[in-house]
Amino acid sequence: MTTAALDARAGRRCHNALNSLHSTHYFSPDLGRELGALGVTDPRAVNFAVRAAALGPVGAGAVTAAFYNYKHDLVARHVPAVWETVTPRQALAARARAVDATLRRLLGEDTLTSAEMSEAAGLALRATEGCSRGARPLYSAHADLPVPEEAHLAYWHAATLLREHRGDGHLAVLMAADLDGLEALVTHTATGKGIAPKWVLGTRGWTREEWDAATDRLRDRGLLDETGALTERGTALRDEIERETDRLDAAPYAHLGAEGVARLTELATAFARTAVGAGAFPADLFGRA
Repeated sequence: MTTAALDARAGRRCHNALNSLHSTHYFSPDLGRELGALGVTDPRAVNFAVRAAALGPVGAGAVTAAFYNYKHDLVARHVPAVWETVTPRQALAARARAVDATLRRLLGEDTLTSAEMSEAAGLALRATEGCSRGARPLYSAHADLPVPEEAHLAYWHAATLLREHRGDGHLAVLMAADLDGLEALVTHTATGKGIAPKWVLGTRGWTREEWDAATDRLRDRGLLDETGALTERGTALRDEIERETDRLDAAPYAHLGAEGVARLTELATAFARTAVGAGAFPADLFGRA
């Protein structure tokens, strides 16, 4: 199966559905409860600990580089200090417990033990066989972790690998487009698909003044208009960023094949819709407001 045999956006659609369910744990009270029991109570420290844990007890520089759109000052307030409270191994175990509890609550026991979940896990894991490690630190670190035995956790693990594989490639594309981390957030929000500025400012460490300054820089480049919306040039740049990200992320979906991608997308979309319907995400998470 060659990449050309797939619809140009098939991998992107599949990734989006997979990532929707993967991302539920970041908004789950189960994650805060598990890490809080280990002494990590600040939500931002929780986020850094669980996502960076696969890298080992790294410092702030490595986390800022790998996460890209977080302000370094915020990262440095929590990393590497968080490793004095919880080890990476403990953080990973706590995340696994939280993911298990979250999926049981959002999807229900029948879905977790269904033939569809087992099928989805098999398809997603097969897709990960096409991933590559080079210049992909978050993917590569997570690829070193063992595959869980239970189908719903294996599915989540595979979704994590595919998410980080695409994400690592996406950062390379953003750098090539000369968008720093905050500018990437501003332009993504301007598409109407990114998280709302209030969430960016509350979780990524940037101030309103820094957001406005980034907006001014993007206006000077002709990417945003006076209202903060994407110009024709800005829209073209964001479209090209997604197309190039698709190209860099094509291998796992080409490996799975068109029929497998279509089936995995169908299953992943159904799981994600159930999770969203169960209140997995805050109602005001997305938008330009």
